[in-house]
Amino acid sequence: MKDWLRFIPSIHDLQQTDEYRALAEKFKVDRNKVHQRLTKLLDKVRADLLQGRWTGPSIQSKEFTDWIWIQLESILSHQFAPQLKRVINATGTVLHTNLGRAPLSEKAIEQIVAVARSYSNLEYNLQEGKRGSRHDLVEKSLLELTGGEAAMIVNNNAAAVYLVLRALAKDQEVIVSRGELVEIGGSFRVSSIMEESGAVLKEVGTTNKTHLSDYEQALNDETAMIMKVHTSNFKMIGFTKSVPAHEIVSFKENYPNVLVYEDLGSGVLFDFKQEGIGEEPTISSVLESGVDLVSFSGDKLLGGPQAGIILGRRDVIARLKKHPLARVLRVDKMTLAGLEGTLLQYTQGTKGIQNIPALRSVRMTKEEVRERSEAFMSALINCNVSLQIECMEDFSLVGGGTMPEVRLQTYVVSVKHPQIRPSTIEQKLRGRNIPIIVRVRDEEILLDLRTVQEREEQEIIEAFKEIIDKSFTHD
Repeated sequence: MKDWLRFIPSIHDLQQTDEYRALAEKFKVDRNKVHQRLTKLLDKVRADLLQGRWTGPSIQSKEFTDWIWIQLESILSHQFAPQLKRVINATGTVLHTNLGRAPLSEKAIEQIVAVARSYSNLEYNLQEGKRGSRHDLVEKSLLELTGGEAAMIVNNNAAAVYLVLRALAKDQEVIVSRGELVEIGGSFRVSSIMEESGAVLKEVGTTNKTHLSDYEQALNDETAMIMKVHTSNFKMIGFTKSVPAHEIVSFKENYPNVLVYEDLGSGVLFDFKQEGIGEEPTISSVLESGVDLVSFSGDKLLGGPQAGIILGRRDVIARLKKHPLARVLRVDKMTLAGLEGTLLQYTQGTKGIQNIPALRSVRMTKEEVRERSEAFMSALINCNVSLQIECMEDFSLVGGGTMPEVRLQTYVVSVKHPQIRPSTIEQKLRGRNIPIIVRVRDEEILLDLRTVQEREEQEIIEAFKEIIDKSFTHD
């Protein structure tokens, strides 16, 4: 094997090639960075040859030189290209947690860019010319949209739950129905977060049934809070009973110091029930029921960035804002900018709401999806890519642990190739510079355009054409 070492191209010769210069330009890195990675790559080739582990192409062949550039590009891509990247979501799951949940509206993006590009009044009161509070920046919009007395923002809803329990119920009892002790994504359990917060969990009722009397019997002088958890990530059917918030608050007269807090999980400002989609209560309706506090996520059905939003009584929110954890869990200027941009769309009414991508996708009708799917099919067929294409009825999901019982009627584009396995096509789509994420079912690729932006359709068409062209060129 030692004899083969002399056939490995020298670093100097490789540096003189167009391929070497192109890679340095593509990744915008100094030539010495490319030199270092290339040296390590060739050192490994030599080590594999000497130890009899080499399984690549013949060292004397052109394929070996091509292999060097492919490997070097992969190495540079891993080390110098962004790892967090845009993907095209063709799965039909609107709030796909693994794909970043809700995409932001153009208004929210513009607001983020404007604030990120320069200085901002993050904690500066422009009217008074002195230090201000970041809590004030989006509070006005939230109160106008929900009717709450006060609001604050933390980095996600799990943080909101933790802050509420830690600041308001540490070493005191919090009553929770057994049917609401849920576990959501990432093994986040309500019972665990309560334990970490220092609150004392007091379970009432049974898994499937909790009555008003169960809460009443559990109340005592050690009770700090009754907590309701909106089970937005699962639905229990059959012989069940739960107590709505407006009934629980009836205890306030006899226990004025006991707080009633509802963790909504995915709170909504838009009433989807009016359009026959799910049963999520609006944030304003929950506040109107008389609860002291609600919390919910910003990046689910609200359609904004990741955030935990807490709304409720002014005096209670003031206690949360003063707690040391408020600084630990606070959000940055870009999150606030994105959230404000999203909320401003809501204040514009129907026209603004239509510009929020997540809401637009959920509300898209079956007929709208079919119309887009048929136009997409025609464009794909016109590329002469030898695909078997069909438009068929299916259903989309809301996702993000939200509305689990809702199946949005849709159409999907089924794609097959007589000689290329669907798993191979899926892998190649996923491995592109801009990955395309699809579903594979029953030996076919399924594309649901509900979650594909119109400007992305041509990218998908070009991806199919390129994958098929390369497959047969290689053969």
